[in-house]
Amino acid sequence: MIHIDKHPFTSLLLVAAVLLMSSIAVLTLSGCDSSSKELNDLQQAVWQNPEDPQAYINLGNAYARQQQYDQAVESYEKALSLNPQSGITVYPALGAAYFNRQNYTRALEYFQKSLEYSPDDSLRFYDIGNVYLHLQKCDLAIEAYLQAIANSTAFEEAHYNLAVCYIRTGQKAKAQEIYAWLQDKNNYLAVSLERHLENDN
Repeated sequence: MIHIDKHPFTSLLLVAAVLLMSSIAVLTLSGCDSSSKELNDLQQAVWQNPEDPQAYINLGNAYARQQQYDQAVESYEKALSLNPQSGITVYPALGAAYFNRQNYTRALEYFQKSLEYSPDDSLRFYDIGNVYLHLQKCDLAIEAYLQAIANSTAFEEAHYNLAVCYIRTGQKAKAQEIYAWLQDKNNYLAVSLERHLENDN
């Protein structure tokens, strides 16, 4: 899931996380080797079974985990060409890959297609909301987040991003209601949202 927050407080946390991950990487250099081995093994599986869509999906997932999104897209699209019914798995993955490439129009197309298989999927509505938020289409983002919440009332990140949209569209009272709700549910998101509300003053 994609959490949107451009506040410096979050940036500091991300920097700390990157430093922690860097120190872990130094301690476990074999992690890179295992990632390369995984890719090699999955590429071998594709070469040995070139008509197996699942082999391409597995390879695409591995590329996506390594943030090699162009290769991931190529693998997913090959899986789709071999078996159009693999869209139930591939459409959300393609949407995520295009989102991470900042190609929001294509991401939206695939997230919407995935709803053909699961029309009540809260995660897909959340993803669609995130696309619209990046495209500065807050009214459409609000609709998508509300749909995500309707299907999963405890979806804290959807509530948070909905509140951000409310702030951006001048509906601060609704954002404050979500802030009060988040205080009991997720202190980290509540604190972050509080900063958004303060910056709006």
